[in-house]
Amino acid sequence: MSEPEKPQVDTEPAPETGMTPVEAAPAAPQTAEERIQSLQTEVEGLKNQLLRRRAEFENFRRRMERDRQNTWNEACADIFRGLVPTLDNLERALKSSAADDPLREGLQLIQRELLALLEGRGVTTEDPAGKPFDPERHQALTQEVVPGAEPGTVVETLGKGYLFKDRLLRPALVKVAKDAAPTGGRAPPLLH
Repeated sequence: MSEPEKPQVDTEPAPETGMTPVEAAPAAPQTAEERIQSLQTEVEGLKNQLLRRRAEFENFRRRMERDRQNTWNEACADIFRGLVPTLDNLERALKSSAADDPLREGLQLIQRELLALLEGRGVTTEDPAGKPFDPERHQALTQEVVPGAEPGTVVETLGKGYLFKDRLLRPALVKVAKDAAPTGGRAPPLLH
């Protein structure tokens, strides 16, 4: 008679864990209650792992959606930023054309349609005349003494500001009121 064959132990690492299995030591016989307790503990551990994996995947999905939306918004902002000079040129053409010029009506129509399209996509215009100067949203091109105007107030908008979903496309180009030069010989600081 031949001896019973021993089962072969695979010494190759398991691909999913990277660990090499070892031959299990013969375990002491368990009672049914111990076995049930052991299986319940294992089930709870697997449930916890599943919940963690689900949460990790949900966080990953949200992060990817946020990144995708940010990329889309950046691409749109870049295109809209390129259209700002065109809007300025339309504004200049309208200011320089005569009221009875037949081209004026066509320019107004183009301007209205372009602005409606941009507003429909989230672009807003800003005309800060009469508001306090905000260096985050306005670019002061000049300062001058304006009787009756509070110093630091925008007195004229030379170019409208444009925003896309609270993202600045171009600051408003403005003229800002300043104090008359003090008699002490020192000029007020310039606004940036």
